[in-house]
Amino acid sequence: MDHVIPAKNMPALLGYYFGVFSLLPVLGLLLGPAAVICGVLGLRKARPIGVGRGHAIVLGGLFGGGQWLVGGLIAIVVMGR
Repeated sequence: MDHVIPAKNMPALLGYYFGVFSLLPVLGLLLGPAAVICGVLGLRKARPIGVGRGHAIVLGGLFGGGQWLVGGLIAIVVMGR
């Protein structure tokens, strides 16, 4: 069950949840950086124990970082008008 829910890798688990909730427009700007930071910490912790890599990388990094990327692109388009 540890490969589905990384209970032993708390940073990966937090990165997962922050990444999921960063998909919400207002919360994304706050939780996006937290998801990326927790994702990196979870990845570091996953190396010795091997649990939580997918949660840390996919949801913590992609969703959290993607929210800032989309927000930045929207800001550029709006400021350009």
